[in-house]
Amino acid sequence: MRWTLKPKPEPEKVKALSEALSVDELTASLLVQRDITTFSEARAFFRPSLDAIHDPFLMRDMDKAVDRIEEAISAGENILIYGDYDVDGTTAVSLVYSYLRGRYEQVATYIPDRYEEGYGVSYQGIDFACDNDISLIIALDCGIKAIDKVKYAKEKGVDFIICDHHRPGKEIPQAVAVLDPKRDDCDYPYDELCGCGVGFKLIQALHYRQGKGLDELLPYLDLVATAIAADIVPITSENRVLTYYGLQVINENPRPGLKALMGEVNKKMTVTDLVFIIAPRINAAGRMKHGQHAVNLLTETDINMAVAFAGEIENFNQDRRDLDQQITLEALDQIKGNREEERFTTVVYNELWHKGVIGIVASRLTETYYRPTLVFTKSGNKLAASARSVKGFDVYDALEACQECIEQFGGHKYAAGLTLLEEQYQAFKDRFEQVVSSTIDKRLLTPELTIDCELPLAAITPKFYRILKQFAPFGPGNAMPVFMAHDLTDSGYAKQVGKEGDHLKAQVSQYGSASFGAIGFGLGDRLEQVAGRRPFSAVFTIDENEWNGSVNLQLKLKDVRTK
Repeated sequence: MRWTLKPKPEPEKVKALSEALSVDELTASLLVQRDITTFSEARAFFRPSLDAIHDPFLMRDMDKAVDRIEEAISAGENILIYGDYDVDGTTAVSLVYSYLRGRYEQVATYIPDRYEEGYGVSYQGIDFACDNDISLIIALDCGIKAIDKVKYAKEKGVDFIICDHHRPGKEIPQAVAVLDPKRDDCDYPYDELCGCGVGFKLIQALHYRQGKGLDELLPYLDLVATAIAADIVPITSENRVLTYYGLQVINENPRPGLKALMGEVNKKMTVTDLVFIIAPRINAAGRMKHGQHAVNLLTETDINMAVAFAGEIENFNQDRRDLDQQITLEALDQIKGNREEERFTTVVYNELWHKGVIGIVASRLTETYYRPTLVFTKSGNKLAASARSVKGFDVYDALEACQECIEQFGGHKYAAGLTLLEEQYQAFKDRFEQVVSSTIDKRLLTPELTIDCELPLAAITPKFYRILKQFAPFGPGNAMPVFMAHDLTDSGYAKQVGKEGDHLKAQVSQYGSASFGAIGFGLGDRLEQVAGRRPFSAVFTIDENEWNGSVNLQLKLKDVRTK
């Protein structure tokens, strides 16, 4: 594990901000590291305002999209809300469908079958629209590369509005409107929206066209916040505001579907909870059965029905867990059997692996070997793969350099999907290894811990932690502050905890300071490094530990080192 300490910000900026905000220089330094240097920027950061939500009509083609939807409603056309089967797609479909059904009845939803149709817009989906006299499809979280399919739909008299956030190819589909802030010719001020975020901009524009205000749309932000968290987009600028208010909705008055998924959780939900509690369950529907189950849950208005749907999805999620554990073990055996532990990439394939969990398996393998990873399985007469990358390496660009071996691909910097012919598998595997080995900075193959600053334990006070909590919501682009401290010693009672002794529990102090409880998840094998009161260094975050009705600050250890 590499420890990388962020450069110290300019002292003048820190001092000026400290005085302007009447806060200590430690807090001011953390803010300057986040490019917050003025009172007004700090106010916007600590008090996210709906005024920071951009005008949706700044997005290219938004006026065309709104005109076409209004025309469809006036003419009594049937509208199909079409979206991907993951969290971003199903929340986006649920959002736009719920909004349109509030004013118009002739709206239906469509999620492609992961196994029969694959990712994105499908010919089967277009045929479904034709068979049901649907003349307008609104595609969410997909469609930016559906050149041929949009053309096919047009020939059949079906119009498309595309709402996507993936990187466009050289050609833009000939749809009525293509909403994508990543378009080179789109001047929208923020290009890191997720698919559900683009869907929200669409309903915002429709709402504005009716002369209504943003406040009425706040109840929809529970879905937007869930998608932002699940899709790992930066929680900065507009996304920060959407997440901030979305979490308020989730914690105060969530829709029945989300309330049912939260079950007995009796704490304030955070972005981390959305990522680890809510998102896997929504995803499990599309992975194990069909994404429409997730849409049914998220659009349900009756809490009793929602609880029944959530129970069904929980079963899918348990099946998913069992399967991904099994396949991960098989993939690790394959890597060792092929003696590929020292390669720059991980590329594995088994035709029997379940297509719905290969993305999770790719993430697990990346955690183990920490290198760009692809997991392949059979999909019809082709092979399909999920790709995951390591911090700092653009796997999308690497796949682009392997295009001669690929049938189709799409995605982001750190996650992508692709299909290829079976006979191309070995050629692709060799080419991908060649591309990555010749372009990756070798340091990126070692996990990195980025540290905000060194922090003496004596500086950790309830007041400091109260300010720190206001830095939330945390996520990409605004990570929870990470600290480092040296010369820590355990009280002498450090031990391994957890069923398998996987975790490390200690009580630490520094230079005679007050002691703090410390927990290191997955660090159980480091017990010897901290036992016996020997001095050690640690990287950690700060949180609260509630036990027997008492709440205390504790250190969440990310790594430890001895001298």
